[in-house]
Amino acid sequence: MGVLLHIEHLDKAYGPHTLFEDAVVSISDGDKIGLVGRNGAGKSTLLRMIIGDETPDAGDIVIHPECRLGYLKQHEDYQKGETIIDYLQRTSNKEEWSCAKMAGRFDLKKERLLLPYESLSGGYRMRVKLAAMLLHEPNLLLLDEPTNFLDLQTQLLLERFLQEWNGAFLIVSHDREFLQNTCEQTLEAERGKLFLFPRPLDEYLAYKEEKLALDVKYNQNIEAQKKHLEAFINRFRAKASKATQAQSRMKQLRKLKTIEIPSMLKTVKIRIPAVDHRKQFAVRTLRLAIGYGDRVVAQDISFEIDRGERVAILGENGKGKSTLLRTLAGKIEKLDGTFAWNNRLTLGFYDQHAPDELYPKETVWQYLERVALPGTEKEDVMRMAGDFLFPKDDLEKTIGMLSGGERSRLVLAGLLLSRPEVLLLDEPTNHLDLETVEALGNALRRWNGTVLFISHSRTFVNLIATRILDVRDGTVRNYPGTYEEYVYDVAKEEGVVSKEDQLAQQEARVRGASKTERYEKQKELKRAISKVEKQLDALEDERSGIMKLFTQDPAKFDLERTKRLSTLETMIQHSEAEWERLQAELAEIG
Repeated sequence: MGVLLHIEHLDKAYGPHTLFEDAVVSISDGDKIGLVGRNGAGKSTLLRMIIGDETPDAGDIVIHPECRLGYLKQHEDYQKGETIIDYLQRTSNKEEWSCAKMAGRFDLKKERLLLPYESLSGGYRMRVKLAAMLLHEPNLLLLDEPTNFLDLQTQLLLERFLQEWNGAFLIVSHDREFLQNTCEQTLEAERGKLFLFPRPLDEYLAYKEEKLALDVKYNQNIEAQKKHLEAFINRFRAKASKATQAQSRMKQLRKLKTIEIPSMLKTVKIRIPAVDHRKQFAVRTLRLAIGYGDRVVAQDISFEIDRGERVAILGENGKGKSTLLRTLAGKIEKLDGTFAWNNRLTLGFYDQHAPDELYPKETVWQYLERVALPGTEKEDVMRMAGDFLFPKDDLEKTIGMLSGGERSRLVLAGLLLSRPEVLLLDEPTNHLDLETVEALGNALRRWNGTVLFISHSRTFVNLIATRILDVRDGTVRNYPGTYEEYVYDVAKEEGVVSKEDQLAQQEARVRGASKTERYEKQKELKRAISKVEKQLDALEDERSGIMKLFTQDPAKFDLERTKRLSTLETMIQHSEAEWERLQAELAEIG
C-alpha cells in the first residue's frame, strides 16, 4: 500500500500548552483509523493542520501527490433557497445524474432532492455534506466528530458507508461503539506524541492496560535485583577476598535500568449525591401537544415515568426530542394537554447549547459559585471542580479560555452542584472525550435519581437507559424492547442490516419472549412491585408509630403493641424478600 500522508517531527503549542512535540505518523492507502485522545490533546488541531487551516510550529506534513483529501465541513455554506440537488451540483461541478446517484447512497432520493437545504435537520445536512465531499472523489477522508448531533438513522448509514469504503480515513470520535464498528486501527494523541496501533480501539485499550501491568512488574523485578546487589556490595566490598565479586556486582547494578512509566493522566471522577428515593411517579403526561407557536411538532403524548427510571428519548432529528425535553423542563410552553411532575422533585436541565452560551469573561470559580445550590460549602464547590478536572490553579481561568470539552464539563459540574433530583439532559456527551462520556454514564447508572436524556452516543445510551421513548410519526410512544433491539429495528428500516445481524437477532428473539409479551410481563411485575412497596410503606409507618409510643413512655409495657411489633417485623421481612424476588425477575427479563 502506498503512503498517502506522512507527518514527521511535528511540533505545535499554544502559549505554554504543548499539543505536539516531535510527533510522527504515516497513513497509507486503505487505512481505517480512529483518532482518540483526551479533550485538549490536539485531535482537531491535527486535522486542521493537515488541511492547511493551521500551521505547525515545526516539522513537516507531507501530502503525497496521489493523495486526494476529503474534509467534512463543519460550517454551513449553502445559498438561500438552494435545494439539495442544487447544492450538490454547485459545490461539486458535477452533472445532475452524478449528484443524484451519490446522494442516493445516503437515502436522498427522488422528491427529497428537491427539498430546500435550509429546511433540513442536522442529520440530513450531514448526509448532504457527505455526498458533496465524495463527489470530489477523495481517497483519504478526514472526519472530525462526524456523529455529533447525528440521529441514529444517519449514524447507521454513515457506518455502513465507512465499512464499505475502499479508501483511507482518519476519524475523530468519542463514541466507542462507532469507532469499534468502523475503524481497524487506532491512533492516540497523548502527551504530545502520536502512537498508531494496528488494531481496533478495544484491543488497543487492552494492550495499554497489559503493557502498563508488565512495565510495573518489570520495574518491581529490577528494584528487587538492585536491592539484592546493593546488599551484597555493602556486605563484601571491604573484604579483600570478595572485592572482585563486589566490583562485578557494582557493574551489574549500573546496568540495571527501570522503564520510565509516565504518571497516569487525571480522569474525571463524577459523584452524584444520592436523593431521597420513594417509589412514586416522577412525571405524567396526558394527551400532551408540543411545538412552537402555531406549529405542532408532536401530539397525543401520554406516558408515566417512575422515580429512579433512566429514560432515553430517541428518534430522528427534527421530530421533537428536544422540544419534548424543553417542554417538560418548563423552558417552553405546552400547546395542549397536560403534564405534571411530582411536586416534591427538583429539576436540573442540561441544554446542548449551554456550553456555547456561557459568559466568556466569568471565571470557572465565579460560575460554579453562582449556579451552586444556595448554602453550598466552599469546600464542596472546590471538590466538584476538582472532580471535573478543574484544579485550584484553573479556578481563576476565564471561560473564554476553555475548550469545548472543558466548557461542557463545567456546565455539568454546575448542574450537579444545584443538587437536582431529576436530570433532564439534552446531548450531554457532545464535545466530551471518551473517558468523560463513560465516567458520566457510569455515575448516572449508579445514581438513584431520575434521568430523561437525549443522546446520539450509543455507548452512553447502552450504559444507562432502562427504558426508551420513541419519537416518530408526530407522537411519542413507549418502545417495548431493549436498546439493542431498537438499534436493530432502525437499521432494518434504513436497509443497513447485514444477513449475519438478521440471523443473530432472529435467534435472540426466538430464544426470548417477543417484545410485546416481555413488555406485558414487565408491566405485570411492576404493578406487583408497586403493590408490595405500598404494603411496605404502610407496615413501616405502623412500626414507626409503635416505636414512637415506646420512646415517649419507655417504662410502660404494652403486651398487645409488643406482639404487634413482632408481627410487623416478620411481615416486613417477608415483604422485603418478595420485593427482592420480583426485582430479580424483572431484571432477568430485561
